[in-house]
Amino acid sequence: KMAEKQEEPSNAQNGEPDNAEEGEGKKKKVKREDLPPFEIVTGERLPAIFFKFQFRNVEYSSGRNKTFLCYVVETPGKEPATSRGYLEDEHAAAHAEMAFFNNILPSCQPGSRHDVTWYVSSSPCVTCAQRICEALRKNKGLRLTIMVGRLFMWEEPEMQAALRSLKEAGCKLRIMKPQDFEYVWKNFVEQEEGEEATSFVPWEDIQENFQYYEEKLAEIL
Repeated sequence: KMAEKQEEPSNAQNGEPDNAEEGEGKKKKVKREDLPPFEIVTGERLPAIFFKFQFRNVEYSSGRNKTFLCYVVETPGKEPATSRGYLEDEHAAAHAEMAFFNNILPSCQPGSRHDVTWYVSSSPCVTCAQRICEALRKNKGLRLTIMVGRLFMWEEPEMQAALRSLKEAGCKLRIMKPQDFEYVWKNFVEQEEGEEATSFVPWEDIQENFQYYEEKLAEIL
C-alpha cells in the first residue's frame, strides 16, 4: 500500500488555490466564478495551481472532483495537422471525455485518420468508458491513447470491467510517468507572463505512485 499524505486544501472542492497563493490565485478565482455552473471549460493552457493539485498521482483523491483532459490530435496525410488544448469538467454535467467527442473531434478533418493522445488527471468513469468504446467502434480512423495520472475507483469490479473493455475496443491505456507529467507541464500549463518558463518540479512519491498504479492497471488488464 502506498504511503499517502492527505492534503485538504481549503478550496479543494473547486480545485482552487488556498489563500497562500494570494495575488494570482484570487484573479483566477474571480474569473472562474463568472462562468455558469457546470460548464465545460476549454482552453490551450490550464492554471499551474490546478495542474499541481488535480494531476497529482495520489492514491486517495479527496477533493479532486473534476476531470482535466489535455489532448493532442494528429491528423496525418498530405496536409498533416496537429491541434492541442485542454478540457475541464464539473462532474455534474457532461464529462470532459464526452466533451472531447462532442466539441473537439467534429472540428477535425472528417473522414481522416486521427491519432489522439489524452493526458487525463484520472481514468474515465464507467459511463465514459462505454461511450469511448462506442466512438472507437464507429470511427475506424480514430486511434486513441489515454495517459492517466490516477485510476478512478479501480477496486470496483464494474470499473475494472470498463477498463478492460477500453483495451478490447483498441484504446491504449497507460499510467503517466514522471516524464509525462513534465510534458503536460511544458505544453499545457500556463507560465506567468514576462517570466522565464518555470521547470517542472516533481512532487514527493511521484515515481512510487506511478509504479503503484502501473501494477494495479497491469493486474486489471
